[in-house]
Formats: sequence, structure tokens, C-alpha cells
Amino acid sequence: MDYKKLCFQVQEIARTTGHFIRNEQKKISAKNIEIKSVASLVTYVDKTAEQQIVSALKELIPDSGFVAEEGTADSNNEKYTWFVDPLDGTTNYIHGLAPHSVSIALAEGDNLVLGVVYEVGAEELFYAWKNSPAFCNGEEIHSANRSKSEDTLIATGFPYYEFDRMDDYIEAMKVLMQSTRGIRRFGSAAIDLCYVAAGRFDAFWEHALHAWDVAAGVFILQQAGGKTVDFNGGKNWLFGGELISASGSYFPEFYGIINKYLGTK
Repeated sequence: MDYKKLCFQVQEIARTTGHFIRNEQKKISAKNIEIKSVASLVTYVDKTAEQQIVSALKELIPDSGFVAEEGTADSNNEKYTWFVDPLDGTTNYIHGLAPHSVSIALAEGDNLVLGVVYEVGAEELFYAWKNSPAFCNGEEIHSANRSKSEDTLIATGFPYYEFDRMDDYIEAMKVLMQSTRGIRRFGSAAIDLCYVAAGRFDAFWEHALHAWDVAAGVFILQQAGGKTVDFNGGKNWLFGGELISASGSYFPEFYGIINKYLGTK
């Protein structure tokens, strides 16, 4: 498989879908919004975008499987599996806020081999393929080299379900609020991870996530020199609903903070 060629084909799919998402934004009204839960929303734009992406990806690898947010297609132990979030940051999108993104990743067996994230508003395209560096709009990117909390800027997300861990989550936030340059919550995990890859953030953590939220962003971050584990330092971040991601230089200190409060006690 020529992953470089495939990556550039996926980039065009992401751009095309992003243009559709941008053009539809002013047409969204309350009648177009479905409520999964109080903080989990979906629109016809999400669903149509996913259908467009899945259809285009099937042409690239006809016998591939899918793990996709809106359930357009599914996976049944195929050799190649796509992870698709057609609109990561739907709540931002509905409210006219940035960022919101198209996120697409590919796995061969158990290994991610390609990631593309397109931030629609800023028209920033982050991508990488197996054995490549990470890129943003054609320029190579790298995670930051800061190693002390006092020099770092951190990203997180607020869970919209599984609130039983809220107290521990807030305790970790208290430590980081007092020891870093600040915490940001942008509302798109895919973009948060890409910003860590680009050295804009130094680290990101969140729980109650799904594989389609993080697969592409984590792969891009890894290719940029970052590291990702679950809250206990293991590899169950893709399907385990939790992750700790950071630049290689800051990872040891950041992992220690998050694991203390959110790891298995």
C-alpha cells in the first residue's frame, strides 16, 4: 500500500467535505439539530458529511471497514479500518465557533498508518502517514521541547457523560491551573491533539472519548514526536475512552500529574 499517495487522496476528501460543512453553516437552525444528550448534538451536516466521506473512502479501499461516529458504515475485522469523525466539534459549529474539524484515520490491522485532520475555519490541514513526519499545510511540524509545567500551555476537554470522575478531574485541573501557563478547552479533541503535534499546546488529556475522536490526531502527534497513553500508562487509549497526550519532553511530568488523580487507585 502506498500510504503517501493514499494520504494525499484522503486530504482531498477532507477538504471537499470541509467546504461542504462551511457552506452549510449559515443554513443550520434549531429544527436541524438532534439532541443525543444535553451536550451531544448532531445535525444533517454531520450525517451527510459522513456519508460523503465513507463513499469516497470506499472507492480508495473497497473492502475496508469503518468506525464512524454517525454509524454510516461498520467494521467486521477487515484488514483496513477507517476511523471517521465527519464533524468534530459539532456544538462549536452550531454556535458559530471555531474550531471544528474533519478527522480521518486508517489502521492496518491494529496499527494506525495514516491520519488527516482538517480544521474547517482556519483551513489548516494536518496529516501524516506511516514512517513520515507530520505536516500542516505542507510544512513539517514537531511537538514542543518544553519540559517543565511552568513553561507549558495545556489543553483538555470537558466530558459530556460519565460524570462520576468529575471530582478527580477537577483536582487535576487545580494542579495544572496553578503550575502551568494555563488550560484551554477548544471543543475538538482532534484539533487539540494536532495543536500538541504542532507545538502550540504541550499536552492534552480527556476522558469519555471515542476512537473516531482521537485516532487521526494521536497518529499525527506520534509522528510529530509526541506520546499517548491511557490514564494508567497503557495502550488502551483508542477504545478505552481516556488518554494522556504530550510532547516527548513534557510527557513524564504531565503523565505523573494526570495519573495521580485519574489513574486506577
